[in-house]
Amino acid sequence: MRAETRHQLKQDTFSRVTIGAAEKTAHWSVEHRNTLTIAGIVVVVIAAGVAGGWYYLSAQNEKASFDLSVAVRTLETPLRPAGTPAQPDSPSFASAKERAEAGRKQVQAIMDKYPHTRTADMARYFLGVTSVGAGDNAAAESNFKAVESGGNKELASVAKLALAALYRNTNRTKDAIALYQELINQPTVSVGKVTAQLQLAELYQSNNQPLDAKRLYEQIKKDNSNPDAVQMATQKLAELK
Repeated sequence: MRAETRHQLKQDTFSRVTIGAAEKTAHWSVEHRNTLTIAGIVVVVIAAGVAGGWYYLSAQNEKASFDLSVAVRTLETPLRPAGTPAQPDSPSFASAKERAEAGRKQVQAIMDKYPHTRTADMARYFLGVTSVGAGDNAAAESNFKAVESGGNKELASVAKLALAALYRNTNRTKDAIALYQELINQPTVSVGKVTAQLQLAELYQSNNQPLDAKRLYEQIKKDNSNPDAVQMATQKLAELK
């Protein structure tokens, strides 16, 4: 396949997932397992927009990047209704777990084939994402931690956000709070301070800690000029009354 064709396919994928991310992140009350998928989408966007040529450093990295875009499309593949047979001309999956398993195999293949590329770091992040979807929380935690300890600060912060969500979903509340606090104290382009604040406040709210949640929502309203964040904080405060 010609290089310009591969490039266009990747750009098309990035455009689609960017729109999807914008729509999904407008609703901060989505279940946290969806947060992991959203974080995966965000990291693709950040890599494409911020890293400036990250995918084109070498021929190997170019190939790995294209394969990763294919894996992203797999994770976007629709789920068919229960009892509906698969259609040869219309890709679909019977369940989210089946889709996650397919995506996991694809990203693992990237890591195995292109272990020394920068894209392999992102593939490891997606391996964590797909491991969550496949129900393998131990593998997800291991991969998120590996990315978190890597040298890419932006990617590490997204992995930390995903790890915090994993801890919340597995009743490791103290560990989740600690990670959110780290992200608040050390924000990045990928994970801004207000993002971590909203996630932590939502955790407090769901964990029957309304005073802590209220304090954070009020802080967001006081310090933030982003109208969407202020509106969300205002809505959440209204729920606490």
